[in-house]
Amino acid sequence: MTNRLSYFNAAPQAMEILLQQESYFHQQFRESSSMSMTIWELVKLRVSQINQCAYCIDMHSKDALKLGEKPERIYGLSAWRDMPLYTAQEKVALAFAEQLTACQPVSDELYYQVLDTFGDLAMVDLTVAINAINSWNRMVKAFKPKVEIYQPK
Repeated sequence: MTNRLSYFNAAPQAMEILLQQESYFHQQFRESSSMSMTIWELVKLRVSQINQCAYCIDMHSKDALKLGEKPERIYGLSAWRDMPLYTAQEKVALAFAEQLTACQPVSDELYYQVLDTFGDLAMVDLTVAINAINSWNRMVKAFKPKVEIYQPK
C-alpha cells in the first residue's frame, strides 16, 4: 500500500481555513472566563474517541497532558458520565459535543444548559469548535497521516 496524499500540500489554502479556526480558539479559550483550554482539549479528545480517529486521540491526549491534565481524566473520558472526575461545566460541554457529533437534534434542556453554563459567545465558539474537530477527524480518516506512538520518558 502506498502513502496517501498530504492534504496540507494538496490544498494549503483550504487547510489554512482550519488552522485559522484553531488560532481563533486558542485566543478565545485562553481569554474566556467561561470556556477553558482544558474543556476544549477534553471536547476534542472525546469527539475524536467517538469518531475513532487514532491520530487525533494521540495528539489531543498529548496536548491535554502538556496543559497539566491528569492521566486519570484522559483514561476515564469515554465513561465521563460515570466518573467523578469531571466538573459540571465539563459535563455540559461533553454532552453537547457528543450530541452534535452524533448529528442528533439538541434538546431545549441541553441547549439552555449550554447557554446558561457558557453564555452566548462561548456557546457559539464551542459549537464551531466541535464542528472543527469533527472536520479534522474526517480529514484524518480520509488521508490517514502517520500516528506517532507515545513513548513515555
